[in-house]
Amino acid sequence: MRGLRFVSIARYVPEKVVTNDDLSRIVDTNDEWIRTRTGIGERHFSEGETAVDLCVGAARLALERAGIAPEELAGCIVATCTPDHASPSNACLVQAALGLPENIPCYDISAGCTGFLYGLETVRGMLALEEKKKYALLIGCDQLSRVIDMTDRSTCVLFGDGAGAAVLTLEDRLWHADLGSRGNAEVLWLNGPGPETTYIHMDGPGVYRFAVDALPSCARTLLDKSGLTLDDIDWIVPHQANRRIIETAAKRLHAPLEKFYQNMERYGNTSAASVPIALDEMVEQGLLKRGQKVLAVAFGAGLTWGGALFEW
Repeated sequence: MRGLRFVSIARYVPEKVVTNDDLSRIVDTNDEWIRTRTGIGERHFSEGETAVDLCVGAARLALERAGIAPEELAGCIVATCTPDHASPSNACLVQAALGLPENIPCYDISAGCTGFLYGLETVRGMLALEEKKKYALLIGCDQLSRVIDMTDRSTCVLFGDGAGAAVLTLEDRLWHADLGSRGNAEVLWLNGPGPETTYIHMDGPGVYRFAVDALPSCARTLLDKSGLTLDDIDWIVPHQANRRIIETAAKRLHAPLEKFYQNMERYGNTSAASVPIALDEMVEQGLLKRGQKVLAVAFGAGLTWGGALFEW
């Protein structure tokens, strides 16, 4: 099967760290309340940086690690639900900032927190049609600090800013994907561009019910497609939204929690950046090695879900 190989991976987060104690001075909450319900201890908020700045920071490092020139890219895709503008897209502004070729497609996709997984399949299709260039740049980035209501303790404690970028190429290798959506604007939504104040709106219990069903279901579908079992999988890399969601998904899969990589304690929920940030951190820590089998799964606004099973 023609699948994607991660040539490189990189992350970029703002320098400013906001702890649970910091939030307790703004809204009625405390460190113990947040940690026990979410597993989150701190997150990064932008100060004077745009979402494009975050994209560029991650993308530049990914290109350096890949050792390829911008001219070798067949396209640039940014997965985001918080672009700097309705138009132009973040991807077009990344193209200008990094001096990417002008004769390649650059565009954003919106699938909420599942965006990076949707982007992987989009890149795979793009490269399958490409005749000359072998590589594509995929960025997952969200700047959620500017769309959270700091008076709403049920949401403001959850989210952070960040970007993760990957340089990808197409080869004959293990690859299975599963994407889906269930149209719903009541459980999780964000106003579009306009004069009204734009905040994330979330029905927490509704999101939880959806997530603990979608994550294990997607994982089972990928295992069925591949003919593999959980014992064959080295790492499960889930969307880093909430520790309780991951713990419940693990129980429903009858999988050891140790197989699920978790880093929400340091970043919070960074939406489309969540999975690539986790992958980069795993490589940095020496946990993720070439040849290991990875099952990445996510869920997000839409409602969307998605997963990919691949060899690192």
